Amino acid sequence: MSLFKNDLHLDIQLNVLKLLNDGGTALGLTPRSSPRSVGDSIQDYLSQNLQCILPKDLLDEYASEFSRRAMADVAFKDRGGNYYVVDIKTHCLSTKFNMPNLVSVERLTRFYDERTNYFSIMYVAYELTDTGWFFSECKFVPIEYLDWSCLTIGALGWGQIQIANANIINIIPQSRKKWILNLCDILMDFYPREIGKIENRLTHFQAIREKWVALPDD
Repeated sequence: MSLFKNDLHLDIQLNVLKLLNDGGTALGLTPRSSPRSVGDSIQDYLSQNLQCILPKDLLDEYASEFSRRAMADVAFKDRGGNYYVVDIKTHCLSTKFNMPNLVSVERLTRFYDERTNYFSIMYVAYELTDTGWFFSECKFVPIEYLDWSCLTIGALGWGQIQIANANIINIIPQSRKKWILNLCDILMDFYPREIGKIENRLTHFQAIREKWVALPDD
């Protein structure tokens, strides 16, 4: 049984907030730190310290060194053989809107060919207060717990799953099968629309080419 099925992830969420709010100077943040630098600091700090707050009787293997193109910021395996890839996402509550990328639809579905693999999102919301940086919310869930009402598909490669608005995260625990079937239905609508856009672009540049062919050489 995965840690999401027995609600251990709820304890991890609380422990992540405590870890970050107790981090102090170790996080390396100042009042002038930009959202990007705060996000990088949170990611680095959690990568180095998350292992310490995972249940000791759960953890089997842990890794925190990955290339920038990897799916994971952190990955670990539990003693039941479940493998968790964790993508750490941060959100500054004072920003009105952003659309963080999560994962390629092709890469995710290939990863999910193995039923014991979990692509997980660790979302951390924070703000700057009079007393310093305050970490107010953590959500740690497999991607299939993110309802499609808060997700969208971006036109990159096969399609990139994105959070539509980082201010709105709708979590509805559901089966992986139901979520993947919804993904496939969404893609069956998404791809024809992308084909239509490409056909319009082809027509546009065919007309431009014909125009330039008719002009005299310089």
